[in-house]
Amino acid sequence: MKPEEFSPQEPQNKEPQNPAALVGPDFYKALLDHMSDGVYFVDCERRILYWNEGASQLTGYKAEELLGRFCQDDILCHVDALGRNLCLDGCPLAASIADGCLHQENVFLRHKEGRRVPVSVRVQPIRAADGTLIGAVEIFSDDSARQEARRKTEAMERLAFLDQLTQLPNRRFLEMSLHTALSEYEVHQDPFGVLMIDLDRFKEINDSFGHTCGDRALQEMAKTLTGSLRPTDTVGRWGGDEFLAIVRNVNSEFLKELAERCVTLAEQTSLTSNGGSLIALSVSVGGTLAHSGATAEEVIQRADELMYQCKAKGRHCARIG
Repeated sequence: MKPEEFSPQEPQNKEPQNPAALVGPDFYKALLDHMSDGVYFVDCERRILYWNEGASQLTGYKAEELLGRFCQDDILCHVDALGRNLCLDGCPLAASIADGCLHQENVFLRHKEGRRVPVSVRVQPIRAADGTLIGAVEIFSDDSARQEARRKTEAMERLAFLDQLTQLPNRRFLEMSLHTALSEYEVHQDPFGVLMIDLDRFKEINDSFGHTCGDRALQEMAKTLTGSLRPTDTVGRWGGDEFLAIVRNVNSEFLKELAERCVTLAEQTSLTSNGGSLIALSVSVGGTLAHSGATAEEVIQRADELMYQCKAKGRHCARIG
């Protein structure tokens, strides 16, 4: 190799370029536009000055449609879970600008195509270098998955405590409610009673008209009993043809009045079989007040015994003891 053919490499000890020099306004804009979350910035008058691509994807509105417009123009029509319009009253952006604090909300926005989109909103005030408040930035994300998960959880909880045939609370819920009532009674001495209610001649209805009519009889009686008692009372299906009611703030006389009301209104309840026959319904009711030191099992047993005494006397009557 000839000497002139050899050329040594340039030394590799140059100072690396300052990363800050590579990161300009365009970099930050591109970064924000690649976020899946919606991001927009407003000034202190809530005029929209920046709108990223994520916001366009979530709302259907392009930046050119919104830049320069005001949040309070009610473009997205933010509402809370009760349907209250937040753009006009209760806007988290306005709150953040007013108090200079972070605000977070779960709200619903209106997509350009008209549908409602649940979003989780986080609003942060923005300040200039000298600390002056110059606006706020809102970051919002699609909350549909969380909303759906919550609906499923609520549905499963509801199914766990609901009798599917009558749509009343089931035995599990009634047992929990009774234990709670007894615990509260021991602490506060708030009087309450229990009514055991049995649908008369249920087996005869099933045998004569079929189980479909039997199911309808239970459903109709569930509606009647719900209407017979007060909104503060709890009535549910104990099992089979039996219902249980937990009635609060009663004395013996008023408990008897409620029991007799159930009997009277049940006698006025009927249904028509598939063959056109009229099926008259009635109930037998046993009721008792809770006493200090009583267990749930003892209260239920006493009400059950009184209900069976009504059965022995000829049904469709009430007995309190």
